Amino acid sequence: MKIVDVKTHVLSTPLDEPFSFSMGWVTRRGTMIVEVITDEGVTGWGESLCHGLQPPQIAQTIVESALKPILIGEDPQDVDVLWERMYNLTRPYGQKGAVPNAISAVDIALWDCLGRAAGKPVHKLLGGAYRTSVQPYATGFYRVEGRSYPADAVEEAKRHMAKGFTAMKLKTGFGVEDDIRYILGVRDGIGDGPKLMVDANHAYNVGSARRILKAIECADIHWFEEPISPEDVDGYRELKTLTSIYLAAGENEFTKIGFREWISRRAVDILQPDLCSAGGFTECRKINALAQAWHMPVVPHVWASGIGLAASLQFLATIPPAPLALKPIEPMLEYDQSSHPFRQDLIFGAITMREGRVDIPQAPGIGVEINREVIERYTVR
Repeated sequence: MKIVDVKTHVLSTPLDEPFSFSMGWVTRRGTMIVEVITDEGVTGWGESLCHGLQPPQIAQTIVESALKPILIGEDPQDVDVLWERMYNLTRPYGQKGAVPNAISAVDIALWDCLGRAAGKPVHKLLGGAYRTSVQPYATGFYRVEGRSYPADAVEEAKRHMAKGFTAMKLKTGFGVEDDIRYILGVRDGIGDGPKLMVDANHAYNVGSARRILKAIECADIHWFEEPISPEDVDGYRELKTLTSIYLAAGENEFTKIGFREWISRRAVDILQPDLCSAGGFTECRKINALAQAWHMPVVPHVWASGIGLAASLQFLATIPPAPLALKPIEPMLEYDQSSHPFRQDLIFGAITMREGRVDIPQAPGIGVEINREVIERYTVR
């Protein structure tokens, strides 16, 4: 089997109702999708993470200009070799950011090819599944103009609970006092039952984050995600000694090299690599192995279309509990509930939550079929 073509698709559409997080306003949802085509008629699909403020055309240019020439004519079964070539040949201008994002999309597509060719889901090719379903937590709670907070967030939380969610994550990073009132107000509004996490998207320095952590310990917060800059590893280690709330980070880190320091220095309690950003299946399983060697739990970051969601579920199936025990601590699925016009339609609505769980897709590859009509509808030309 040989790779005969690598196609990229930039999808984007304006949102009817823009929303904000600590870094700015999101007015469009977009993504960059990679399609790897082989001479045996097998096609694989992958996705590059595009944050709310990230133009997907950046990753597209990297794939078309830098990665595609490395891939044409190669055997997709040499997936590890191809990953190292892509990374090493782009090292002078890559290593972090959009280049690993682009490599991730290609790698996911290669593994999708291998799974479809073998007639097996990717998790089988990676050694099997520790679970057939996962507990999701609802990500949302972005700020919308004209709303009242925390009252509107409490109403959103109740809607998620009515759907069956037992865990959810609040977007914070809008000011120290605002965040404290907001978090305590939501906890008071929904009661003690649901698991509650908060995410500041690195809005603070150590001193500000410390004040928030101290003030919200009474609210039984499960983890505080990205309170400070991802460059401040020492700051994370400092905060970790000051609170009983778990610290989580990793969506802005890339490759096993990038995660090496976080893991070896135990900078956080929970690692959050994003499959569509940190290096795809090939690299994330190595990050996972490093984490396992240091007994650190992995709960992947997920903020993607249906392709990235399906691929992330395949990865989640392969993450061992930390540790394996009679009543293990299992990883959860970040299940984005914010506005995304082509998330479910792109995969024919194949992934849903049932009775508070999301099943791991069992079909070949990443486990879903792709709706080309949706690609055509949202493609940027």
